Order: sequence, then C-alpha cells, then structure tokens
Amino acid sequence: MLRPIVVGLDGSPESLAAADWAAGEALLRGLPLRLIHAWEGLPPDAADLPELEVPRHWARRILRSAMDPLAEKYPQVRLSGDQIARPAADALVTASAESELLVLGSRAFSGFGGFMAGSVASATVAHAVRPVVLVRAGRKTEDEHQPDAEGGPSVVTPYRAVVVGLDPAHSCEELLAFAFETAALHAAPLRVLYTLQLPYMPLAAEAKARRTLRETATRRLDQVLGPWREKYPALELEALAEEGRPAQRLLDITQDAGLLVVGRRIRTAVLGTHTGPVAHAVVHHARCPVAVVPHE
Repeated sequence: MLRPIVVGLDGSPESLAAADWAAGEALLRGLPLRLIHAWEGLPPDAADLPELEVPRHWARRILRSAMDPLAEKYPQVRLSGDQIARPAADALVTASAESELLVLGSRAFSGFGGFMAGSVASATVAHAVRPVVLVRAGRKTEDEHQPDAEGGPSVVTPYRAVVVGLDPAHSCEELLAFAFETAALHAAPLRVLYTLQLPYMPLAAEAKARRTLRETATRRLDQVLGPWREKYPALELEALAEEGRPAQRLLDITQDAGLLVVGRRIRTAVLGTHTGPVAHAVVHHARCPVAVVPHE
C-alpha cells in the first residue's frame, strides 16, 4: 500500500502553499495526497449543540478551500481530506507515521499565525518519525525551476538544486537517501555541504591547520558519498567542505535552491525532544522549502 503525502491545514496562506507544493510532489512521486485539519472540538455527546455549527462550518471550509483548487489543478492526484477531532500536534505526528512526507506551512521567524508561529509545528517537527517539509506562503511552481533564457520565471526549465547539510561524524543514511532520491526524481543537481569550524589557534599555525582540516573533510565526504555516487551515477553532485557557521552557510548557498534538506537526530534531551539549532535556524529563515529528516 502506498504511503500518502500528508498536509496539515490551518486555513493560513502558508498551509495552502504547502498543499500546492505537496500536490506537485505527489504527482511526481505517484503517491496519494491526504489533507487533514485537526479540530479538537467537543465530546461526541455534545455534537448536536447549535453553538458548534459555526466552528464546524469553518473547519469544513478550510478543507474545501484547499481541496477544490487542487482537484482542478492536479486531476491525476488521488486526493482525500479528513477532519480530525484531536489536538493538532498529536494528529499531525500520528498522521506522519503513516505518510511518506508530512508537509506544513511555514512563516518567517517574526511572523504571526500559521503552524510555524506557535508550538504546533515545533512539536510536530520534533516528534515526527518521517520527513517533514515546511513551505512558505507565496511559493509558486516556477520558484522550483531555474530562470529561462531571459531571466524570467519558468515552469519548463530544469529544477533548481537540492541542498543537503551533512555532518559525516554522525549517521546520515536516512538524510542522504531522502536528498538523493528527491534530487533524482526532480532531475535536479545535488549540493552536499559539510561545514567546518576551525578552533582558535595562533595565527602562525592557522593556515596549515585550515588546509589540513579541509583536506580531512574532503576525504570524509568522499568516503560517505562514494556508495551514493555509484547508486546515482547520472546525478549531478557537488560536494562542498566550507568553513563557517553551519546554519549561515546553508542559508547562503540556498539563495537559489529549490529545496534544503537538514537532519534531526532522534534523541530525547533533558528538556524534551527538539529539532537542534541548525534545523531550527534554517526552518525559520530559509526562503525555499525545508525538509527536516529524522535519523539516528
């Protein structure tokens, strides 16, 4: 049975943009698309109360406002919609376990409203066991493609690059599997970034240390990526070992990217599960969609 791509809807422009992105991905991957709107509501014995009719109306409208245009734009995609009477974060995490991807709307760090403005998306990303993709409002299909010969937007030019942030010191099979598969499906170039941070040292030793660090990092990348090069020989692959802060370097090289892929280590911290500083930063600040992939 095919796992669907699941979209969480909250009525915001961001979630509608997420639904459109997800529909395009469902078409490309040959997967069904499931839209869900979580509304905790009241117990079943209160279901006939007149005062619930208005919230029920708005809940149905949230689903229909996404489903109708998607059905018209993507008639080949098998589409379904569900209203779930559970807290949003719980419903989304549960749905993600049965999905290929979970897709949510995302706002900039200073925004208000939408999933990413509060605890719902943070909890969902931190606890989901499958990849979660976050999409901003205003995203258009042509944003995923390179400009045409005149520099204008296009939907027929090649896809923009997929970028993945990598730390070879940790297990990253799930992360690389998602990045390579996605790039291959889109026939897009793949950039793999390993960010180096040079410790403080005397100026006289810095140049030699920098050269040694870069050479070691390049060898590590080659070792990790070797089997993936063999598995995807036709994929255009660029491996980068660069100095800097990981989140900032990822943001720099994704200015013209179609998708940024980052990992989230599956672990329970003292204060609870979290996404990690790099994933947290790029989710809020990257302009392109961001995929957060859980891994050991």
